[in-house]
Amino acid sequence: MNSLKALWADHGQAVWLDFIQRSLVEGGGLGRLVEEDGVRGVTSNPSIFKNAIAGTDEYDEQVDAVLRRHPEATAVEVYEELAVTDIQAAADVLRPVYDTSDGSDGFVSLEVAPDLAHDTMGTIADARRLWAWVDRPNLMIKVPATTEGIPAIEALIADGINVNATLMFSMDDYEAVAQAYVRGLGRCAEPSKVASVASFFVSRVDTAVDAQLEAVGTTEALALRGKAAIANACLAYRRFKEIFHGPTFETLRSRDAQVQRPLWASTSAKNPAYSDVLYVEELVGAQTVNTIPAATLDAYRDHGSPRNALEEGMASADSVLEGLKAHGIDLKAVTLKLQHDGVASFAGAFDDLLASLAEKIAAR
Repeated sequence: MNSLKALWADHGQAVWLDFIQRSLVEGGGLGRLVEEDGVRGVTSNPSIFKNAIAGTDEYDEQVDAVLRRHPEATAVEVYEELAVTDIQAAADVLRPVYDTSDGSDGFVSLEVAPDLAHDTMGTIADARRLWAWVDRPNLMIKVPATTEGIPAIEALIADGINVNATLMFSMDDYEAVAQAYVRGLGRCAEPSKVASVASFFVSRVDTAVDAQLEAVGTTEALALRGKAAIANACLAYRRFKEIFHGPTFETLRSRDAQVQRPLWASTSAKNPAYSDVLYVEELVGAQTVNTIPAATLDAYRDHGSPRNALEEGMASADSVLEGLKAHGIDLKAVTLKLQHDGVASFAGAFDDLLASLAEKIAAR
């Protein structure tokens, strides 16, 4: 058994692919990843779609078809046609995983429009529209965990819509998302039929914190490089266990509601000095998901070594964060800025994608 399959078989962690492209789905590549590597889900975001749609000619035929049917289509309308087609096809490939897991896995994620990150009612309306359009039970709608996104997450869960709460960086983010899920399930007619993940971003935390540690420059500060993100995630996992395996969730558990699994996102190592599988290797734990970019997936298949790393990491997580505080690192401020920057980055990628599509439309 390869290392990727062992994550699920031996440790109860689902591997999702953080990538989507038409040739991967239509050419059978995604099906092979499901069969051979045990991949159990797919995530997308505006940056991924930008690279797939603007960076290849794989979508040109459908662009032409959309314009023949709707000559006045805007770039946004064309994009949505392309994206929904890919999401539906990927969901169909993963449907057997969804069925055999009784609706607890096999999901494909699609994000609401990035410019709605600070618009609660707009997010709810867009999510409901996309949910109806894609029309697949194994769809997850991605909603940023901004202040305005939290009530949207609760409302959508109450509607029975699967939600991937994304762009989470802090314990405050995690707490808000988990409690929104619990409240939403409490309002849901059939809580056992709803699934959700809490996407906690990882590597970007180390990138930001390491820069501050290097500015401090002491031996003690430098020794903390590459540890903040994992410690932060370990504390989120600890809180997950407290909420979903404690009295808070007892009533919903009796109604067969699913836990909201933590999902580790941004798991490619940005620092070349670190292991290329660092954020997979150190974040293995039961009832979690790791959404892994293609190159990191290949690397982990080649030389990953699964172990129950999250349980080990929880023992030292508090001391790591205390060490950061002692060196003047304000992790709350760091993570707040990272979420702000993440929202802006996805919005920028989406704008670039629309500009590229507008050029293609104008050229036809």
